[in-house]
Amino acid sequence: MTTTRSDRPVNGHAHPGKSRAAVDPTKSTARRPDHGDDRGKKPSAASRLVALAREGYRFVMSTDGRPYAVALDGPNLALPLRGRAGLRQRLARRYADTYEGEVASQSALADAMTVLEGIAEDTDPVPVELRVGRDPAGAIVVDLGTADGRAVVVTDGGWKAVDRAPVLFRRSGAMAPMPKPVLDGDGLAKLHALLNMDESTFHQLVAWLVAAWIPDIPHPALVCKGEQGTGKSKAAQMFINLIDPSPAAKRSQPRDAKAWNTQAFASWALCLDNVSTIQPWLSDTLCKAVTGDGVVDRALYTDDDVVVLTFRRVLALTTIDAGALAGDLAERVLMLDLQLIDSDRRRSEEELDATFAAVRPAVLGALFDVLACVLAVLPSVRLDSMPRMADFARVLAAIDQTQGWHTLDDYLATSANVATDAMEGDPFALAIGALVDQVGTWQGTAAQLLEVLPVPGLVRPQGWPKDATRASGRVKRLAPLLRSIGITVDDTQRSQDRHRHRLLTLARAAPEEEPASAPDQPSLWPEVTPLGEGRTPPEQP
Repeated sequence: MTTTRSDRPVNGHAHPGKSRAAVDPTKSTARRPDHGDDRGKKPSAASRLVALAREGYRFVMSTDGRPYAVALDGPNLALPLRGRAGLRQRLARRYADTYEGEVASQSALADAMTVLEGIAEDTDPVPVELRVGRDPAGAIVVDLGTADGRAVVVTDGGWKAVDRAPVLFRRSGAMAPMPKPVLDGDGLAKLHALLNMDESTFHQLVAWLVAAWIPDIPHPALVCKGEQGTGKSKAAQMFINLIDPSPAAKRSQPRDAKAWNTQAFASWALCLDNVSTIQPWLSDTLCKAVTGDGVVDRALYTDDDVVVLTFRRVLALTTIDAGALAGDLAERVLMLDLQLIDSDRRRSEEELDATFAAVRPAVLGALFDVLACVLAVLPSVRLDSMPRMADFARVLAAIDQTQGWHTLDDYLATSANVATDAMEGDPFALAIGALVDQVGTWQGTAAQLLEVLPVPGLVRPQGWPKDATRASGRVKRLAPLLRSIGITVDDTQRSQDRHRHRLLTLARAAPEEEPASAPDQPSLWPEVTPLGEGRTPPEQP
């Protein structure tokens, strides 16, 4: 009698309970061998997934508490354990390729990820950077975003492209690859030829682009201002795609803080397009993103665990009216006025895209040249006075020293104009300015300030404080903006009566000498002439 059971008779003798493998353990197989226990039990799918993962990856925990996998033989890239482009998907495919005919179940993958997260938690936290970082020697490293993990390393002696980044980078779906930069003395002139801005404005733009790759300083938000037909949106898109290319370089304003956090965590640089009004919460959020922000949120599918998102971002905005900027945000912007493009110089978007793609490698090479020169002199740069964005101002001074430009003076002059424009968009700030212009110095409580300031129109404007508490808070928020136009705010004194009310003192400050303005330029589009590679930093005195 024949049977298909594994314990069928062999040579006339039955062997109950023994499988065919037990009878012939040396029998070859095309599948990966499974090392079970002494009784021949096959390991679970989850344990085999863990073994496969440990063969090909090491596991780390980032400083913000997120586990990542890094290939032992491959680009220096941190892969999230979960998600569409993470380790889970790659491990599922490797399992199917290794164990022919088997597919890991979702539960097995989930169990394996839990074990791997535990392995990562046993390691000391390490920095995991997005697009830009510093290596242990202090060099700036820019991730090109290519599949092979290539990067550009910039030092005070120049820059070079390397096959493997010396910094651990993570990627996101909002990132796109950068072309490899090339040496071309025309790089900056080729970029200028694409833009409708004078030489002074262009130099400030170059300074902002170069500073955007310095990861450990605050970067002012770049505001492209101009009427319709000035190409604001297209210009901002090009700027972002030079620093941190993305398939969605231009984005709409986020609807809430959570949507903003998602966008900011996925991109080093991003642009908010066609900004007309900025809600108070978004203005505060953008200010924090400029100087460095940290957000604590509940971890997914948990009740008491939290994750921390920490980021400092490079921002660009496009707008017609700078009055949309609140006072505290107005102090953290670099305003670029774009000129109207003549009809005979207007190009189609397809033509602009093709030209930009052709010149981008040379532009990147020129910007890295300038960055190398900045790094050579930046440690020795000292400013006589420190403006609000002091670190960025030092970069401007370094660029002026190495390139012979005047970006710092131009930036300070432009900042004063931005403050004035922001004042014009805030009725309460305008009313305070008119009061000080009328009486010179005013002192009183917040409630008295509300009484003395006339409400413009028959209906209270949006943002006009409704009570003394809100009025006091608004004056504090407006203090930097008022100070920039020569009005000082002092709230340290108290009334002499028994109530000891806090007093506000508003006064006109002594006038200061204004920085020199930029000279008029005869042409917005200069001829493309060689500017020199700029790779050799200037000699130090």
